[in-house]
Amino acid sequence: MAKSGSDSNGGGGGGGGEQINHKIALITGITGQDGSYLTEFLLNKGYEVHGLIRRSSNFNTQRINHIYIDPHNKSKARMKLHYADLSDASSLRRWLDTLNPDEVYNLAAQSHVAVSFEIPDYTADVVATGALRLLEAVRSHITTTGRTHVKYYQAGSSEMFGSTPPPQSELTPFHPRSPYAVSKCAAHWYTVNYREAYGLYACNGILFNHESPRRGENFVTRKITRAVGRIKVGLQNKLFLGNLTASRDWGFAGDYVEAMWLMLQQDKPDDYVVATEESHSVEEFLEVAFGYVGLKWKDHVEIDPRYFRPAEVDNLKGDSSKARKVLGWKPKVGFEQLVKMMVDEDVELAKREKVLVDAGYMDAQQQP
Repeated sequence: MAKSGSDSNGGGGGGGGEQINHKIALITGITGQDGSYLTEFLLNKGYEVHGLIRRSSNFNTQRINHIYIDPHNKSKARMKLHYADLSDASSLRRWLDTLNPDEVYNLAAQSHVAVSFEIPDYTADVVATGALRLLEAVRSHITTTGRTHVKYYQAGSSEMFGSTPPPQSELTPFHPRSPYAVSKCAAHWYTVNYREAYGLYACNGILFNHESPRRGENFVTRKITRAVGRIKVGLQNKLFLGNLTASRDWGFAGDYVEAMWLMLQQDKPDDYVVATEESHSVEEFLEVAFGYVGLKWKDHVEIDPRYFRPAEVDNLKGDSSKARKVLGWKPKVGFEQLVKMMVDEDVELAKREKVLVDAGYMDAQQQP
């Protein structure tokens, strides 16, 4: 896909859907799972969407390529990309002043819990201090321009609850168990502070685990469904995992981005837990995923100690009654439907891989 050589790239699309008054949204983390679903959702609502992306020698826009339209096609390109970074305060302020967004969604993060133990400084800088930089940029932008209607969404995480017993609600104390979770707690409280100190319309969405076929392949759910597809077509035989007893409240990312948007449509800013209110173990996920294609997970899964966390989070299960009552939100995709959706996509992906492997255009990546 051709991209423009300037510091902004264009895109658009998102056919059909309910139209609202023209608004401008700015999204950090637009190339991630949530960013791609939120972009589709907002385009369908009639928004103009701008995403901030980090400079890389390789394009990392796979999740939004299907809605990309060349920026020279100005009448249709309603999604545009701009280079910035949460570690660079000046770039954040520059794009806020240039784009004048109505809504700002901070979805960018180093979001892998296990990786946060290996690169804690970077995780804290991007997840915690990065949120502070963006909040300060929004506050300064509002002060300078007088655009007091600007609204801010901060992506929180159920990992902030850590070892606090379930069910977890907005009133549940945080007990983070990883550098990532600690950083998300800091971002949460920065958001609350800016709301209370400066009157900023700023919301925290405490989202429990949400998955999809667009989930990164090093997250356990997608790691499982990718392996199911590859094992089914004969490209690998073993899957190495860590703690199978850990339980999570897994929902569909496409459902959760609607809750983000709804938070910013309320009269007053507030914080909300977004969850399915069901908890399932990694072993249950394995049973559904492998069983769906007629395989037994115990024939293929081996435990590798390297995948155990230094501090484990045993059980996360959300209480989203506030979001259901105030926002009128509820999940549409259930647990088994979600797992099967991901397996279907990854079986098809594995079939395409096998064609290339059989033709000698790629190897099987030396999987056992």
